[in-house]
Amino acid sequence: MADSFIKWFPDSLGLEQNKAARWGYEQGLMLKAVERVWQRTGERKYLDYIVRTINYSLPADGSSIARFKLEDYNLDNINTGRVLLTLSQQPGLDQQRYRTAAQLLHKQLAGQPTTKEGGYWHKKRYTHQMWLDGLYMAEPFSAEYSQLLNQPAGFDHVALQFAQVEKHLVDPKTGLLYHGYDESREQQWANRTTGQSPNFWGRGMGWYAMALVDVLDYFPKDHPQRRSLVKYLQRLAPVLAKYQDPTTGGWWQVSDQAGRAGNYIETSASCMFVYALQKGVRLGYLDRKYAAVAQKGYRGIVKQFVQPEPDGTLALNGTVSVGGLGGTPYRDGSYEYYLSEPLKKNDFKGVGPFIMASVEMEMAKSR
Repeated sequence: MADSFIKWFPDSLGLEQNKAARWGYEQGLMLKAVERVWQRTGERKYLDYIVRTINYSLPADGSSIARFKLEDYNLDNINTGRVLLTLSQQPGLDQQRYRTAAQLLHKQLAGQPTTKEGGYWHKKRYTHQMWLDGLYMAEPFSAEYSQLLNQPAGFDHVALQFAQVEKHLVDPKTGLLYHGYDESREQQWANRTTGQSPNFWGRGMGWYAMALVDVLDYFPKDHPQRRSLVKYLQRLAPVLAKYQDPTTGGWWQVSDQAGRAGNYIETSASCMFVYALQKGVRLGYLDRKYAAVAQKGYRGIVKQFVQPEPDGTLALNGTVSVGGLGGTPYRDGSYEYYLSEPLKKNDFKGVGPFIMASVEMEMAKSR
């Protein structure tokens, strides 16, 4: 799948053909997936692809990032910083160039608007709102940055973001997580009592699950909140197992509405859950029984959504193109809204997690 992706986008990662790639989380997600394949195979072509793609956005000194605006305070712009941190550690590359660019992204986090309790707003224009997506966009980068630059206070900020999600977005009845939280309760989608959005969106929880297993790669063993992060993952795993579709092994677009008219098994959420569960088992955070949940999910994804193409590449079907709250036109977080967004073939948000899940499954096989 990684080779197929490089064949589709041999040059730069524009989401649309003949348009320059913007600096955004989808490119970062894909480059991180390619990075995992490079780490697994040791083949230089994957690292060269990452370097070539990232270099389009940076001047020689790394002092700016093309098509990035710090003043937007948009957490989606942070995720690609993870690749900058990887490149800043590679012998033979201009490490300072990538570190300087990463420092610019970290400067955004230092000024990111927050709720009264310190939770990052998802974007400056989405006032008073935390979204599940934001945890993956910012926290693995923030944790690795804190480790590399020896800034221990950064880990406290990372832990706080997860604690805010656990406090405000977990449904006590099901254990599932609502997509968004509005501290002000002013948004049309926000519950007037809790500030929560009305539904459980699969990919939103997928971002959160991946964020948890990834930040733990960098979190100090002796940090007082590390145990809490592991507990959040251990709390989530049985919930994911419960809501896995027993027939296909996948997970539903609206997680708690199995079989309801219009609902469907969604690829990206399914890939993200497989990745998080299998990685959690591999690293000893989760009981080994969750490997069976991941394996069932992965088999279902390959059977239902992976399609060989005539040119020898692989395609991935069934990824919902987007999911959000508010904005223009207004997204009200209703069941009908989540089903109204179109499905897309070879969407980065499905392909990236599929590659990551595949690497985890391959590692599990070889143990």
